[in-house]
Amino acid sequence: METTFSLTDLDDPEVQHANDILRKCVHCGFCTATCPTYVLLGDELDSPRGRIFLIKEMLQKEGAPGPKVVKHIDRCLSCLSCVTTCPSGVNYMHLIDRARKHIEHTFRRPFSHRILRWCLTTVLPNHKLFSLMVRIANIARPISLVLPRNLSRLWKLIPQTQTKSDDRPPIAIPAYKLNPERTVALLPGCVQRVLAPNIDAATSRVLARHNCQTKIIGGSGCCGALSYHMGKTNQAIEYARANIDAWHRELKAGHIESIVTNTSGCGTMIKDYGHIFRHDPSWAEKSALVSRHCLDVSQLLSSLQISPTMAPPPTVTYHSACSLQHGQKLHDEPKALLQKCGYNVVDVPEGHLCCGSAGTYNILQPKIADQLLKRKLTNIAKTESDIVAAGNIGCITQLQSGSDRPVVHTVELLDWATGGPKPAGVPD
Repeated sequence: METTFSLTDLDDPEVQHANDILRKCVHCGFCTATCPTYVLLGDELDSPRGRIFLIKEMLQKEGAPGPKVVKHIDRCLSCLSCVTTCPSGVNYMHLIDRARKHIEHTFRRPFSHRILRWCLTTVLPNHKLFSLMVRIANIARPISLVLPRNLSRLWKLIPQTQTKSDDRPPIAIPAYKLNPERTVALLPGCVQRVLAPNIDAATSRVLARHNCQTKIIGGSGCCGALSYHMGKTNQAIEYARANIDAWHRELKAGHIESIVTNTSGCGTMIKDYGHIFRHDPSWAEKSALVSRHCLDVSQLLSSLQISPTMAPPPTVTYHSACSLQHGQKLHDEPKALLQKCGYNVVDVPEGHLCCGSAGTYNILQPKIADQLLKRKLTNIAKTESDIVAAGNIGCITQLQSGSDRPVVHTVELLDWATGGPKPAGVPD
């Protein structure tokens, strides 16, 4: 694609990077076949190719974009299916993040939109505040019937029962070796920590069972992805710096050998820290080290000699989260682990299409998110499985809100198959 940035503009490394990405796009159209919003809406401006053109025009003009441009960029799920499909190697992830930062700094949204976005980026990353809001929401659940759709649907995503979570997942089980062969840092996270602390517990158990200790490093917390993908980069960078400082110190001291994530959206963000801080002399080296040592739990478990201790469990439909299969290029590893543990694993038809969760997308774009959820659930029903497994809390929450099947994290099934408790909701 031809661009017209001035030489002065290109002195800015961020503009130069955006220019390099834009010029790789040859408008071949391969991305349109796998873009969820284009598949649903059929609008060229709701395809990666169309959005790339809008972003080019927006960045070249430098000023505030119009509402139409913002609408089509906001409709992007950042599912990154187009990145997997693109034969030209267009790094759409970095381009859409750059566009959202530009919109956040130049475009004035309606007051109600600004309030909602402020609430999402203030409450969700703070696990204590979010936990309080969940409790209040459950008490006030009846009022959801009279609220606008994008607010009332929040109650549908919030579980009616809340398990008390601990800052440190349970890992000290007497039957395991007191001197583990490996020690890794577990991302404490924010949303998952409140909605499903059982995922961290299952992660710690299954790793401890295979001589790998998990520990939460003081100072680590939210990865910053929710804020970053909404254009609030300054807030996201503060979260990222706290994590980098905490993990870098432990990595350099040899106290941990890697950082493990069990929320694929967070893992994709952490693996991108090196890119985000690449031009910052104070943080470039540290962030790159952290990114290199970040592993999804499926990557870590694939390197261990995991083996089942129970009879072959039920058939499992595996939903490959977009941030895992497109963001981290990890699609086969979780399925191989499930199969190794005796599960009969079935893929979801149209598995490359997003379920509609996409971070805060199902709150900010409820109409499209509901259409994608309905399509995903229809495809899951075709598999006739007993359980649905996924590697991301956003997908799990989204799918469970409309599914009659239990939706659990992949690591919970691996924990169960190797001697852990049966995941909640799974039938006998």
